[in-house]
Amino acid sequence: MADNLSVGVIGGGAWGTALSILANRAGSKVTLGTRNANVIKAIQENRCNDIYLPSVFVDPAITVTDKFDAVCKSDVVIFATPSHVLRMVSIIFSDMLETKIPIIVASKGVERGSLMLMSEVVQSVLPYNPIGVISGPNFADEAAKGLPTATTIASADRELLDKLAYAVGGRMFRPYLSDDIIGAQIGGAVKNVIAIACGIAVGRGMGENARAALVTRGFTEMARLTLAKGGKYETLMGLSGLGDLLLTCGSPKSRNMSLGLAIGQGKPVEDVISSRGRSATEGYVAAESLIKLARKLGVSMPICEAIYYILYEKTPIDQAISQLLERPITDEQL
Repeated sequence: MADNLSVGVIGGGAWGTALSILANRAGSKVTLGTRNANVIKAIQENRCNDIYLPSVFVDPAITVTDKFDAVCKSDVVIFATPSHVLRMVSIIFSDMLETKIPIIVASKGVERGSLMLMSEVVQSVLPYNPIGVISGPNFADEAAKGLPTATTIASADRELLDKLAYAVGGRMFRPYLSDDIIGAQIGGAVKNVIAIACGIAVGRGMGENARAALVTRGFTEMARLTLAKGGKYETLMGLSGLGDLLLTCGSPKSRNMSLGLAIGQGKPVEDVISSRGRSATEGYVAAESLIKLARKLGVSMPICEAIYYILYEKTPIDQAISQLLERPITDEQL
């Protein structure tokens, strides 16, 4: 089935490039679309995305182009852009993409202003295209190098799930299927903010007990928001929830955890963010939107709230930690 499928990927960052490599490895015909001329030049000349995914070979069979109409001729199109440009990308494609073409969202987060999940953003602009999401504990470089990786693909459309599983899946990149598109996305958004909290704890020298507590109570916050949005608790026990949380909170390879680590060591937030240039830290963007969404839905998320205050309200770290530790004792299930 995969041999007969063509896959278009929009986004020349690490994850977009990795998904292109995975789809090619699965036997699909792949077109990678990006407006970044430096990425196109690097891949065409060196067969490597030196900017975002260095040291990983990009097969010559993968076409890389800035002509988005070429991407639109694919059987499936994957949006793998940073969350803050996803709406703009969707608008660009609204005049190019036939309504029968499925869109898979690989971006994670909650949009500022609208407080929409990424699938909701795309659906609001492209209401007639089938929508799915891909989310899981997936470091782009490891997946692209062929190290064992698993992920969640979620959609209400079972035919689409089967199609994408064959289009990108393989022996070393194993997809698991879900019909819970909401739960799969909440996990991917919340874990980034919890990872910042874990990084701060490590940077502050608070110990592994503190990190374990943050991961566990962070999972509770993830579950509260998921249920309030209509997602399923069972989804969070899988790859896109607990799996992604454990990976992102357990390794300094995570951009979000490394952001927290730098802040915990005393570096100003603005300096750390500006120094990262091209490398987006989705948890920084998500922290504000998640808290506004949680407040709108009446959901308590004290860890995420603390990170929001540290990042956006300039609350001193020690003050934010004290406020968390001084919260009233309650039942663990609450």
